[in-house]
Amino acid sequence: MTTLVDGAARERGAARPGKVQLSDRAKAERKLGWKLAGPAFVIMLAVTAYPILNAVWLSLYDYRLTDPSARKFVFLNNYAVVLTDGLWWGAVLTTVVITVVTVVVELVIGMALAMIMNKIVIPRRTLRTVVLIPYAIVTVVSAFAWRYAFAVDTGFINHWLHTLSLGSFPETYNWFGGHWSAIFAICFSEIWKTTPFMSLLLLAGLAQVDSSLEEAAEVDGATFWQRLFKVVLPNMKGAIMVALLFRTLDAFRIFDAVFVMTGGGPLHSTLTSVFYLYEQAFYKFRLGYASSIAYLLFALTLGLAFLQVRWLKLESPRT
Repeated sequence: MTTLVDGAARERGAARPGKVQLSDRAKAERKLGWKLAGPAFVIMLAVTAYPILNAVWLSLYDYRLTDPSARKFVFLNNYAVVLTDGLWWGAVLTTVVITVVTVVVELVIGMALAMIMNKIVIPRRTLRTVVLIPYAIVTVVSAFAWRYAFAVDTGFINHWLHTLSLGSFPETYNWFGGHWSAIFAICFSEIWKTTPFMSLLLLAGLAQVDSSLEEAAEVDGATFWQRLFKVVLPNMKGAIMVALLFRTLDAFRIFDAVFVMTGGGPLHSTLTSVFYLYEQAFYKFRLGYASSIAYLLFALTLGLAFLQVRWLKLESPRT
């Protein structure tokens, strides 16, 4: 009887998952791996950790690069000043407007392009290559091109609109002279450049949708829009979340297009949050104040990503 009990206990112990014992060869390979990757890991950690910690330390000081000897510890006062600065909140509002407009339009156009590329069979690779051309262009180059396209004297946008409207649209309209017209030009350039990225992400998700589900819905009499909203989109929620998350965070950090096309003008009306940080750090040399802005931007982007994930309610697959 004792033997049977001991045997059962040994079987239960053997069934329990224990710690995997590594062979001498595996231990040697792991040790070699740490030796090879360790120096690079330490260097990368030092390169990234020092600026992050130094920025935290600088954000607690009133520190100007033009007068380093007058550095003064102010604790959280920089954060309080930023949060009560109307120019900062105006920059955040402009950033939110540009982000919402560009991401929504890119999602709609990108979904249309993804559905077209998913249906076309013969020139599929050529079509994907052509669609990617705007995204392959450097952002600064793209911004310069659209700056000249919207210019009063050298641009073709005014000429085309003047011709299509049969002369009712002024041929000398100043797109960068008004608040909303300048934001429209910035949004237009961003949509033209980054829609291909959105379309390829959505195409990857669209390829995972089972075609038999659409065929079954079509047999049941579902219209195109019913199949799209009831079958296609629910089955590619993961791809939509990734596309929205990537593009929202990227659009929220917009800087290049604003710097090239408007420089934050007119009268700071197109000033974005990152451009405001750039002005404080490299125009006014307020490094402590700029560091506090950087961490507020980090908190905003982190909260934005959290809200998007919660809004889409994406659940990880259970095994």
